[in-house]
Amino acid sequence: MAILLTLVIIGALVWGVIAYNRLVQLRSRIAGVFGQIDAQIRRRHDLIANLIDLTRKHAGRDADALDAAARAHDAAVAAADTARAMPNNPVAIGDLSNAEQSLASALGRLLLLAEQYPQLKADPALPSLNAGITSAENRIAPLRQTYNDQAQEFNNAAMQFPALVVAQLFGFEAAAMLQGAPPAG
Repeated sequence: MAILLTLVIIGALVWGVIAYNRLVQLRSRIAGVFGQIDAQIRRRHDLIANLIDLTRKHAGRDADALDAAARAHDAAVAAADTARAMPNNPVAIGDLSNAEQSLASALGRLLLLAEQYPQLKADPALPSLNAGITSAENRIAPLRQTYNDQAQEFNNAAMQFPALVVAQLFGFEAAAMLQGAPPAG
């Protein structure tokens, strides 16, 4: 009887280690994909900052739209910094999604503003900045889908019994989905 009990305990421990390692692996995949997204988000944020500066140069009197875009940009940068530090934190990812959606909305208003200024429209930097922002978003979109697929796989693994016991025991939180920003303009 003692041998059977020992085997059951050893089996449970081995199973627990395997379940834990699988959850760690899945969580690491999420962080890896987020790192790729983050590189594109940084690039996009830099381009948006340049667009704000360019627009301010030509349309400085429309301070409301520029200030709103600058505030949304700053909030998105801060949310990205937090998410970068904690890529598996569902609150940080949710805050990033919200900030990116606000930034996309402000960017759309900024691009509409740009249409009102012939000097800005004629500036050779504007098409380049727009193309760069669009390119970054086009790179982010498939990575976002991969991230969400990985998050869903992690969540499914962490919610299935008996791995659920290990997830709760070691504090694995459900991964948040990364929402896409609506296209600007």
